[in-house]
Amino acid sequence: MRFENRRQAGQELAERLLQWAGDGDLTDIVVLALPRGGVPVAAEIAKALHVPLDVVVARKIGVPGAPEVGIGAIVGEDPPVFDRLALQALHLSEDRLGSDVARERLELHRREALYRSGSPPPRVAGRSVVLVDDGLATGGTARAALRHLRRQGPRQLVLAVPVGSPEAVRALREEADDVICVHLPERLSSVGEWYTDFAQVPDDEVIRALREVRSAV
Repeated sequence: MRFENRRQAGQELAERLLQWAGDGDLTDIVVLALPRGGVPVAAEIAKALHVPLDVVVARKIGVPGAPEVGIGAIVGEDPPVFDRLALQALHLSEDRLGSDVARERLELHRREALYRSGSPPPRVAGRSVVLVDDGLATGGTARAALRHLRRQGPRQLVLAVPVGSPEAVRALREEADDVICVHLPERLSSVGEWYTDFAQVPDDEVIRALREVRSAV
């Protein structure tokens, strides 16, 4: 079974989260999306829970010459979170990837400024935080985001995704207080194979979704 698009995936995930929220305290929850693909998913969740929506901008660090292959990720000014085994296997060092990290951090800050329009990051300390993405393949970006949020002292930290690989979900249960996943296939080659429409999400769609939820909550 595939999701029609990210919006429909978000609606299914929202049903799971409503059950989760019904068992606990609904006060002071914030939904944070990993842009860009996580935003349409998270928007449906925020609307269903009637809670604020914001973003945690993370950037993947790719293999030199093959940037689509992620070996690490960064969030804010935090140090990069690398896959150490992958670095060793590829005979790479953090120093060699320094220029790549610097370039991705510039893009990270550009997107933060664009999506927030000068507004400060959301308050995380003492709140229940739901981090949302459109799926988990390796989970490297989500791991960096979860560690970034954990440092800020949330009351509860939950990761929510429509689909994820068993290995990534299992590994990220060590980073989050809970991981909620609609589909957990035995094998997951790519997140996109679980969507009929997995077109890239442009910046203007991210901004529009954030504004719509802010005006509705």
